Amino acid sequence: MPVYTVAQVARYMRESLERDSLLSDLWVNGEVSNVFRSGAGHCYFTLKDRESQLRSVMFRNAVPARLPQDGEAVVAHGHISLYEARGDVQLYVDMVQPEGLGLQQLEFERLKAKLQAEGLFDEARKRPLPRFPQRIGVVTSPQGAVLHDIISVVGRRYPAVELVIAPTRVQGDGAAEEIVAALESLNALTDIDVVIVARGGGSAEDLSAFNAEAVARAVYGSRAPVVSAVGHETDVTLVDFVADRRAPTPSAAAEMVVPDRLELRATITTSEKRLVAALADAIAQRRQQVHHAAGRMAARVPDVAQRRQRVDEMMRSATAHVRATLALRRERVRGLALQIASLSPARTLSRGYAVVERAGGSPVVSVAQVQPGDAILVHVSDGRFGGVVR
Repeated sequence: MPVYTVAQVARYMRESLERDSLLSDLWVNGEVSNVFRSGAGHCYFTLKDRESQLRSVMFRNAVPARLPQDGEAVVAHGHISLYEARGDVQLYVDMVQPEGLGLQQLEFERLKAKLQAEGLFDEARKRPLPRFPQRIGVVTSPQGAVLHDIISVVGRRYPAVELVIAPTRVQGDGAAEEIVAALESLNALTDIDVVIVARGGGSAEDLSAFNAEAVARAVYGSRAPVVSAVGHETDVTLVDFVADRRAPTPSAAAEMVVPDRLELRATITTSEKRLVAALADAIAQRRQQVHHAAGRMAARVPDVAQRRQRVDEMMRSATAHVRATLALRRERVRGLALQIASLSPARTLSRGYAVVERAGGSPVVSVAQVQPGDAILVHVSDGRFGGVVR
């Protein structure tokens, strides 16, 4: 027979307690005593009745704002385990409520606190609804007035939209699982723009499927925004807290997810009138601007007739100036021609002078250039003749 250490036995006892389905999730009612809060913020107390007592601990993240008081009758939720260091069997509490609430309400409050702590209710994560959806998923029972009301309202307000029905039971055993499956089937479609989860009013027991943790998480995990329309306006379920929007009734949910075609038509008509008026004003302004620009251009156009007359005057003046200048130049040329003519050799020869050249053609300007017997050529005004120097 093997021999075990104390630690091995304690560990086995702890694991056995934590595997027990009853002890891993249970509610315990009793009277509180020996309440103590540690410096780390954890709360320790004892739950007892006439026959027994049970050590209990709430860790800091589960401690409520108001601690249970000694002598107070409460109902606590948690699980049983063994604190190995001391060998104490303890109830590890995650929620404590005053005695007197029903078990269903206690479970609702516990789940609500749990999901809220995980952030499933945060407003920051909630998505806006599409303004003009094309396909709307509806999770509800195929029987009853709820589906009829949704179809009627959507058809009246915005018949262009398509409804995709995911039929499911909305109460009774297995309803929660069917609701989860219906949501998953809509999530498998990539073109669903918004989802309505709906059922009519009923008792707390009738609405219990919508307080199931699996349903709340399925709504939270929906790819498309979800509108909750469960029960009457006074009924509150976990789905209401998790959904992106809550509607007081299924009909109100249908009105919430689709626009009103009559309002759209009125809006379009008003917008059209505003657009036409704006265009008319813009055209009038542009026409006035063009008119002013044309006036400014006309004022800046030169007087062509005056410019033409000025050109004619300048042409006449230039012509007269050129003619006078040519006449003056002509007279000067004539005078110069006369001067040149008076200085020409032919004119000199006509007055009785002659030009003597030697036989080689060079002019004789000095007697030293010739010798007796040299042949010469004498030029006169009307010709030339030869001769010999003596």
